[in-house]
This record gives sequence, C-alpha cells and structure tokens, in this order.
Amino acid sequence: MDDVVLRDAEVVDGSGGPSYRADVVVSGGRITSIVQEAAAAGCQRPSARRELDVEGLVLAPGFVDMHAHSDLALLRDPEHTAKLAQGVTLEVIGQDGLSYAPVDDRTLEEVRRAITGWNGYGEDIDFTWRSVGGYLDRLDHGFDGEGIAVNAAYLVPQGTVRMLAMGWEDREPTPQELDRMRQLVANGLREGAVGMSSGLTYTPGMYAEDAELTALCRVVAEHGGYYCPHHRSYGAGALQAYEEMIALTREAGCPLHLAHATMNFGVNKGRAPELLALLDDALAAGADITLDTYPYTPGCTTLVALLPSWAGEGGPEAILARLEDDDTAARVRHELEVVGADGCHGVPVAWDTVEISGVADPALASYAGRTIQESADARGEEPWVTARRLLVEDRLGSTILQHVGHEENVRAIMRHRVHTGGSDGILRGAKPHPRAYGTFPHYLGRYVRELGVLSLEECVAHLTSRPAARLRLPDRGLVREGYRADLVLFDPATVAAGSTYEAPRTPPTGIPYVLVDGRFAIEDGRRTDVLAGRAVRRAP
Repeated sequence: MDDVVLRDAEVVDGSGGPSYRADVVVSGGRITSIVQEAAAAGCQRPSARRELDVEGLVLAPGFVDMHAHSDLALLRDPEHTAKLAQGVTLEVIGQDGLSYAPVDDRTLEEVRRAITGWNGYGEDIDFTWRSVGGYLDRLDHGFDGEGIAVNAAYLVPQGTVRMLAMGWEDREPTPQELDRMRQLVANGLREGAVGMSSGLTYTPGMYAEDAELTALCRVVAEHGGYYCPHHRSYGAGALQAYEEMIALTREAGCPLHLAHATMNFGVNKGRAPELLALLDDALAAGADITLDTYPYTPGCTTLVALLPSWAGEGGPEAILARLEDDDTAARVRHELEVVGADGCHGVPVAWDTVEISGVADPALASYAGRTIQESADARGEEPWVTARRLLVEDRLGSTILQHVGHEENVRAIMRHRVHTGGSDGILRGAKPHPRAYGTFPHYLGRYVRELGVLSLEECVAHLTSRPAARLRLPDRGLVREGYRADLVLFDPATVAAGSTYEAPRTPPTGIPYVLVDGRFAIEDGRRTDVLAGRAVRRAP
C-alpha cells in the first residue's frame, strides 16, 4: 500500500459543502488524516513516506458510475483506462436486466448472443462461473489473482433470471416459475449483489407484467437492495412508464433507482419539468428514489433492440428466422416505421437518427459512423432494406447511437437533488458513444466550468456521496478520515472530456491522479500496473 501525504489539496469532499485546503494522508488503503490549512497554522504538518504536492488540484472521492456496461471489459482489459482515466473508481454493472449471472450452460450461451453488441461475444473470456457469487469471486481474482482496474458492484439481471426460469416466452410465469425467479434473485442478493435491474424494452425481461416485477421487488427489499429498471418507454409513454415504476416499487416497499432517466424523442421535448414534478410528489410522499443520467443527448443501444417485442420471443435464432421471412419482416417494418414499436419506445423510427456505432463482423465495418439513412442512400435502397440486411448479416451484433435527446431536458434533470451520474457506456464498436470515455470529465468541464449548470461542490456530490448512499456503502463517497482511499485529483481549470463523436476513445484532460484502495492507478496522467479493484458486495 502507498503511504503518502497529498499536500495542499483543495478538498471537495463529496458532501456538497464548500471546499477547503488541506493535507490528506493516505495509508493502508484508507484516509488516515485530514489536516485543514487553518488548523495547521503553527503546528507540525502531517508526514508520510512519500509527499506529493498537489497545490492547484481538487481532491475528491473517486467517481461512481451508476450505470456501466463493463461486465466483460473488467475481465478483458487490465488497463481499463476508459473509466480509470475519468476518475471512476467504482462501476455498477449487471444493468438493463441482462448479464452473465446467474446462468446455466444454455442461458449463458443465449445471453452471450443477446448482448454481443454491448460486450462482445466473450470468446476471450473463461466463463468459469454460473452464480452471482462465482462472478463476483472472478472479479476479485481478476488478472493473475491481483484484482481488476476499478471496483465493481453487481445488479441481479431480471431478464437473465427470467430466461433461466422460463426461457424466452411471452407469457405469465407459472407459480413454480415465479418461485424459481424469487429464489434466484434472493440467492444473488445473498451472494453480494446490491439490487436487481430490468430491461423493460429488451426481451425477455420486457415480457414481465407488473405483478411479476412487484413480487421480485419484494425479495429485493427484504434483502436490503434496490430496483434499477430501464423502464418500458423513454418516448411516447415515458411519463406513464416512470409512474409505473414508482407505483410498483411503492407497493413492494423497495427503493427505486431510475436508470438513464431521460425524456427523449420529439414527443418529450421540453417535458423534463413534468418528470421532475412526478419525482418530487413521490419523494414528498415518502418514496425512496434516485436516478442517473449521462450528460449527452444521443442514446445508445443495439439495433435489434428497436424491434417489436413479439419479434424477440424465442431468442436470437428466432429473431433471425423472422427477419429472414419476407412476410414476417414486412410486419416488423410496419410496426417500426408506422405504428411505433415498443422496442423503439412507441415512436415510429426515424432512420436518419439511427447511427451505427459498431458491428460484430469486421466485414461490415463500412456501416460504422453512418446513419441507416445514409447507408441506404449510398446503396440506392430503402432504409428498412439496409437495416434488415445488417441485422441478419451481423447476427444481431450491431450497436447504434440514437440521436433523439434534448439538451434542455438533460440540463434540467441533472440539477435534481436525487440525481447521480451514470455513463451507460458501451465500450465496444468502431465509434462508441463518447459518454463511455467522457461522462465524468464532461460533467466537470462542460456543465460546471463552462455552463455553470451545477456548482463544483454540488456536481462532485452527485458523482460520489449520493451513489455511495444508494449503494449503502458506509465508507466510500466522501473524503473523511477512516474512509477508503478511492480518490481522484483533477485540475478544475482544465478538466474536460477528450472523447467526441468523431474520436470517441480520446482520453480526458486534467485528471493526473486516481487512487484505488489507496494505490495510484493513474499517476502523472499515466496508467500504472496497479490492479486494486474488487467486487463490492451488498452490505448485510
């Protein structure tokens, strides 16, 4: 462990209170001493084996990414600078109801196929686990038993649980199947998961009715976790979808964390105040609610996710068979382009807003960075023809950016008192969303320094102590004596996201130091060989 005094830091401690100048001593993975400048006058200043002059830099708790898709990246990439370089020291994975535990052999293969666009197929990963506890143990051991780049907390994925208990069928579970799902969720929480996620525009999780979700949320509440839904619509039915999640978690007595809580598509332009009023009413009535957002307007998902839910019944092979049948594909097209598929949030798709960000098959690389409309125009064909071909030829592995957001909504929601930061960052693809590499410095550079939407102290609280409180982590999220030394040092005058839509993997600027468990994972702006991250398990 490093034993270091961070001399003359400008401490923004994560509480939201004013900053102060101090010497901060880190030893044994903990913050062992904080001596404020005023208190040090006329006294001997603290010392350690190493002294680092950080005058001019802000010292803050490490950032918590409340919505991450690094489920395999943490086991694939020991550097993981996509997140470390941003100052992230903890990621919450298992998002959107689909991840890799709990599984059996059949379900593992199905989920690998289903979310290839998010994480790759995983041919480079040794899937030795089948349970949530086994996956968390695998994260603990990481690379050669040393660990992983950053800490990680896990949500039991409801779609995977449903897949394991009853396959990909669009129906209500039998009492026995529901009992199995309850047991799987309970086991995952007992093994260390912090809550449960859902992807209610993704199959098979979207087939669950409210009664089923409420039953599972009761289990989550009994074990001290929280529910994190990607709810049923961010478009035509967005407000009703938020109301649905608030009502069912209230009935279940379960804390609620709203994933990437946006208001997108033309139907929701300027309607963020309606969402915030809904939240305020629920909070005033005693609801336990938090949310996360990313500071960008486009969304990001897979191309196959836009399809209507009925097209997904039976899993990936059944989807491909439907797309290859001309009559069924015509039905899919009609629902996408005319009716508004539930996978596209009830809004008819606009192909000029759907940009391909990555493909699974390198032979299809020419699609990346172009909208479906642009590729179709270049081929002299209708956009659906292009989209259908790409879905089939890429075996459902294509990822997209969907340019459907509104800046005024983004700014309004990030100001709310229960807001936290989440990148929703998909790291795969030729041109991933820049949020994967830039969310946290973009908050600090763009929305704090340039626009003044948030004060520095308030923004740091959104990114640190608020998520730590949601995760029930008693010794993270604040700069306090005795707390874990997951810390970031950044220059408030220069911190900024380097990632852009044209160059999305460009690293940020102005973040020279990041400590994980008291060890320098980023030092002088460069990645060290430290692998101090571990699985962060639910507090008992």
